[in-house]
Amino acid sequence: MRHIISILLENEAGALSHVAGLFSARGYNIESLTVAPTEDPSLSRMTLVTSGSDDIIEQIIKQLNKLVDTVRLIDLTEGPHIEREMLLVKVRAEGGGTREEIKRVADIFRGRIIDVTDTTYTIELTGAWGKLDAFLDTLHRPLILEVVRSGVSGISRGEKVLQA
Repeated sequence: MRHIISILLENEAGALSHVAGLFSARGYNIESLTVAPTEDPSLSRMTLVTSGSDDIIEQIIKQLNKLVDTVRLIDLTEGPHIEREMLLVKVRAEGGGTREEIKRVADIFRGRIIDVTDTTYTIELTGAWGKLDAFLDTLHRPLILEVVRSGVSGISRGEKVLQA
């Protein structure tokens, strides 16, 4: 099962490598990873997506809590949450019919065409990972030239917060 784990870490050199090392040493996979400073300059917030059985996720959470750099963490998938990811995709856009079809699909998914050349469009799309996957599946594979994804950012809904 897919889990989104949000971690408050001390904003120090090596904190990211400790987390990556933990996953690597135990053979766990990180599907997505984002990290950035918080409103408190001494802390960073890391959001990682991983998959595994309940036992594996429990072990990952226990091991992450043992890291010196970890201040606090939460498994966002245990409750209501909001997740977003940004996608940039460059597609081949030659010929009037193809260009119009790409614009139509981008509009349906609420994407924005942010760069246009004679032969390509670059589209920006934000949403949950499933929406982004569905958008890519809707485009004809030969049209896709390049894909860049930001990784998941997530936050709990309502009053629940992740603070030090």
